[in-house]
Amino acid sequence: MLTNVAERRPRMIVNRELRTGKASPKGLVLAICCLSLFIVSMDVTIVNVALPSIRVDFGASVSDLQWIIDGYTLTIASFLLLSGSMADRFGRRRVFQIGLVVFSLGSLLCSIAPSIGFLIFARVLQALGGSMLNPVAMSIITNVFTGARERARAVGIWGAIVGVSMAFGPLVGGALTETVGWRSVFWVNVPVGVAAIILCAVFVPESRAAVARKLDPLGQLFVIVALVSLVFGLIEGPRQGWSNPLIIGLFVLTAVAVVLLARHESRIREPFVDLRFFRSIPFSSATITAVCGFAAYGGFLFVNALYLQDVRGLSAFHTGLYMLPLAVATLVCSLISGNLVARFGTRPSLVLAGSLIAASALVLTTLTADTPVLVLFGAYVLFGLGFGMINAPITTTAVSGMPRSQAGVAAGLASTSRQTGSSIGVALAGTVTAAGAAGVIGPAFALATHPFWWIVIGCGAVIVILGITASTPWARRSTERIAHLLADAEPADAKPAQAPAGRAAAAVAAGPARSDAGIR
Repeated sequence: MLTNVAERRPRMIVNRELRTGKASPKGLVLAICCLSLFIVSMDVTIVNVALPSIRVDFGASVSDLQWIIDGYTLTIASFLLLSGSMADRFGRRRVFQIGLVVFSLGSLLCSIAPSIGFLIFARVLQALGGSMLNPVAMSIITNVFTGARERARAVGIWGAIVGVSMAFGPLVGGALTETVGWRSVFWVNVPVGVAAIILCAVFVPESRAAVARKLDPLGQLFVIVALVSLVFGLIEGPRQGWSNPLIIGLFVLTAVAVVLLARHESRIREPFVDLRFFRSIPFSSATITAVCGFAAYGGFLFVNALYLQDVRGLSAFHTGLYMLPLAVATLVCSLISGNLVARFGTRPSLVLAGSLIAASALVLTTLTADTPVLVLFGAYVLFGLGFGMINAPITTTAVSGMPRSQAGVAAGLASTSRQTGSSIGVALAGTVTAAGAAGVIGPAFALATHPFWWIVIGCGAVIVILGITASTPWARRSTERIAHLLADAEPADAKPAQAPAGRAAAAVAAGPARSDAGIR
């Protein structure tokens, strides 16, 4: 049995299996990985309904609330790819455990934060641990579940957990905030994290890539500078003034960092971000779609949490209940979106997703302090249906036609785009609404949200256009033209047998094609 496994995994060393001669229970390994995914993904949304309570306790500004969310998502976006590479090099279980420790410690510090600045710092620390969990856990899953069918089932469960955790985060957060207090949304992670650390040490096999990608610290630095300076400028612009030299300097720094990143990455053999991916129209479309879709979602949650509590006067728990239609719609479509893509392709799902998101935002352009509840629920359901359909086609479009050896990297870049989009969405939402309401939360806030909803309509329109464009023969040919370049970039002793380009997307849609094709 071990011989067959080794033949299918030539680049993989699974220390636990080699020592004991048997693998850990696969279902338990999947449960441990999904547990980590659950707490990390839920923390993206669970905090939103606690923001008004945090604002009252600390006297925080709108920009402070934005940093509570964006400090988390920006950090994950910045370090996700690096964490995957570190896991390939130093051991996936080891990095996974370190991530659990850092995430749990960050959660504990969030729960005892004495000031808003300390809370934001703790959120960044929490996210640094979170960046070591999701991509590494996916790599662990793809190495444990080696059969195509069982891997597809495991990845399907993984995707369902994402939908459940993100959809029901506001409801759980509202219940905890109202009954125990906002600090409880953080400390609940601690016992879960500790349990996951122990279970991981006992049951999760160690694995690493025999030939790991080289680290690119300069590329990593340019990515961090570009993302942080952009979001910092958007968040602090209303408070500092758009003509302030600091704000102008931040946007200039963003542009310089992007130029330097492009120049640097084009000159090294194993870049942090392989710019050749963006010659593929489907991949570039998937990246922009992820940014637009998650920008709309991040801003949607941020604005509605403030609107429901500070304008309509709802409690944190009732805010979560009001968002339940959004959660249910998102969950339902998350569960079926993969099957829809497999049967009809990505175009129908993306066109419908963008249209529903835009329709929801169009309804909300009439938002007032006393908008009928049924109108709100209708907008929430429309948005949930649209957003729930977007994840599967993003991943499928990103990896469509790519060499199987590059599928994990392409999926990783798509995941980074999701987190980046969420950060930009929260930054834009807070900036636009705070500028329109002069930084005051109250009845005027409902009217101040209208410009943001037009931005969301634009995001929906972009998703529709890209959904159509990415599936054209012209777009597919752009991927075929670079497939051999990406394949040739692999080290000679690390290059796997590749499937024909036409079958690569289907193989990855069912789960990464090779045992080490997880997100790096």
